[in-house]
Amino acid sequence: MRAVGLTGGIGSGKTFVASLFNKLGIPVYDADSAAKQLMNTNSELKHQLQQLLGDDIYTKEENLDRKKMSNLIFNNDELRKKVNALVHPQVQLDFEKWLTLQNAPFILKESAIMYEAGADKGLDTVICVTAPVELRIKRTVARDNSDVAKVHAIIQAQMDDETRNRKCAFVIVNDDQVALLPQVLSVYQKLLNG
Repeated sequence: MRAVGLTGGIGSGKTFVASLFNKLGIPVYDADSAAKQLMNTNSELKHQLQQLLGDDIYTKEENLDRKKMSNLIFNNDELRKKVNALVHPQVQLDFEKWLTLQNAPFILKESAIMYEAGADKGLDTVICVTAPVELRIKRTVARDNSDVAKVHAIIQAQMDDETRNRKCAFVIVNDDQVALLPQVLSVYQKLLNG
């Protein structure tokens, strides 16, 4: 079974594109959601994060204080890399376990930071969802009730679209101008035939 990556910057619409593939019968592994879940459920990972970031990184209910972690690592590249070095191997193990349970012509592994996290290793190919930066900001602000400056900062921290698009075998444009479904169906067909 082929393992296909699906990536794109914040607000590009990759989760919506993933849902379209899922409606076509393609299983989708959401690496970002898995990471969030594992940081709350994997006792080894929780312990490692507490050692790195302090015991108060978890609430009394033993849930990760995501806002506190974000504040600690957002402008600290070294600390962010250390957190990623703990989280990403656990996500990879979880993905490999999930993969053994799938039965489909191919699967999608969705991740916002596919290349930055090295999550593209072992994948057969990668699809990128792209959209103009201003539209991505507008979507993210509306979706997350976030402020424009914060979204700009996240975009700056992610790989730029041009570099990401060059690395991908397929690019789906989600700019509210080009029809999305025909692009998804075309990539789907190529992956089935590939």
